[in-house]
Amino acid sequence: MDTLPPLREVIRRHGLSASKALGQNFLFDGQLLARIARVPGDLAGQEVLEVGPGPGGLTRALLAAGAKVTAIERDHRCIPALRELSEAYPGKLRLIEGDALEIDAPALFEGRPHIVSNLPYNVGTALLIGWLSSDWSPWWQSLTLMFQKEVAERIVSQAGEEAYGRLAVLAQWRSTARIAMPVHRSAFTPPPKVMSAVVHILPAEMPEGVRMATLERLTAAAFGQRRKMLRQSLKPVAGALDAAERIGIDVTRRAETVRVEEFVALARALDAPAS
Repeated sequence: MDTLPPLREVIRRHGLSASKALGQNFLFDGQLLARIARVPGDLAGQEVLEVGPGPGGLTRALLAAGAKVTAIERDHRCIPALRELSEAYPGKLRLIEGDALEIDAPALFEGRPHIVSNLPYNVGTALLIGWLSSDWSPWWQSLTLMFQKEVAERIVSQAGEEAYGRLAVLAQWRSTARIAMPVHRSAFTPPPKVMSAVVHILPAEMPEGVRMATLERLTAAAFGQRRKMLRQSLKPVAGALDAAERIGIDVTRRAETVRVEEFVALARALDAPAS
């Protein structure tokens, strides 16, 4: 990285600026970017998918860590700057111009890549849900993703906490999620109005006898009326109240008090064949 021109110089030379419409915020701090690239572990020789690299700040850190990076960038303005990086790291950076929501990312890899991204704020949650909803074990090894702090807290929150909801259950029922590091708003250009955090997610073994579609129906109903007791919010899900009674979940509780493992047990009971 020391032989590359400063990122600010690259941005100035290509006339780049962060696009609010694309949810962009650029990071320039090389030490911070290197710390983010270390979160997944040793990336030497590993395949990495990066979504929304922009001018390539995090891409530099990933390449310097020895990764083989596939970068998907929607903003055509950033492609020339990224091509310079590709030339500096021959055979290590593959550029794909397009929308990550529309690209078949698993088809790009022979193995299981790490996904490491400072995600565009306006599509970050949609991309995460897509990655968490894939077949299990998933096509990726780990997720290291930058989110607004509020979203990060929703991903890692536990029952009883204010941020706890459907996203926490989706992220934690068959994976582990933690906040790896906070990132102050002043680290970005332009500074966003909110603080950020890097979330690290590792896949875990999927519980047996549980279908994701059932879990999604339960959490949609329960958290759709989160201030109501389960005996009201779960009424639209046929058999849910009977299943809750069978496994000992008190239906006078509210969704925000129901732990991830309890939602999993309820989904399993709902899917169990009638005896």
